[in-house]
Amino acid sequence: MITKAAASSADLVFLDLEDAVAPINKASARENAIAGLNELNWGTKVRAVRINEVGSQWCHQEVIDLVTQAGASLDVIIIPKIRSERDIWYIDTLLNELEAGLDLPHRIGLEVLIEEVEALSRVEEIARCCDRLEALILGVGDLAASQGMRLGHIGDGGSYPGDIWHHARARMVIAARAAGLDAIDGPYSNFSDADGYRREAGWATSLGCVGKWAIHPNQIDIANEVFSPSSKEVSQAQAVIDAVRKAEAEGSGAARLGGFMIDAATARVFQVTLDRQAQIESRSSR
Repeated sequence: MITKAAASSADLVFLDLEDAVAPINKASARENAIAGLNELNWGTKVRAVRINEVGSQWCHQEVIDLVTQAGASLDVIIIPKIRSERDIWYIDTLLNELEAGLDLPHRIGLEVLIEEVEALSRVEEIARCCDRLEALILGVGDLAASQGMRLGHIGDGGSYPGDIWHHARARMVIAARAAGLDAIDGPYSNFSDADGYRREAGWATSLGCVGKWAIHPNQIDIANEVFSPSSKEVSQAQAVIDAVRKAEAEGSGAARLGGFMIDAATARVFQVTLDRQAQIESRSSR
């Protein structure tokens, strides 16, 4: 699985030491992750590991072993089940101590899973608590349990009318954007339901998420398609911005294009599309 992940078209791959690993296999999973980071060709992918939660019997040693044995090949540590800023500060302090004694080529970043009600209730403070933070991720499985929701599989909305995760997604995205972080939507467990995954990804990107977890290779292409602007969207965005800039140069604050009134606010909205396309092109050119 690790070898296949390294060869996939995902932008980021995380090797899991947490939920996907039985307690009896935690030590061997750590060894596999270290070997995979050091020995495989990851191309331009962001290389990450999801550790066990802070306070578990494995977390402390996992961070030490990962950084001392594979720190040069590790870009991001993903912290699950955080409940407050304190959990992030613990890992940040540990990384500061380890990095001080190692000659690593880069500083290791952090991403955190918002999957406990305590974290969602203070997500704004969490997003601003540490300069290592790069992204917030919505973990709907554990969040459903933490909130006491009567649902089935991860991604299942039950009998709720509409998107049951709208509030959580929107609040996380706003907190992330305000702090300059990426917002990532969490997993959709029914990997045989391509339409369901596409629907959830569409909702997430509409709210401002820049990506979504894929738990199976057949979800990767869907995510890349949904979160990447189409050529039509890019052309439309450029046309709108060009029209607004032309109107401004002629001394007008607004213009008409395709039956719509457009102005500086419109240009700002469509600039998001061009910025996203520029990010994608920058990654593909590495």
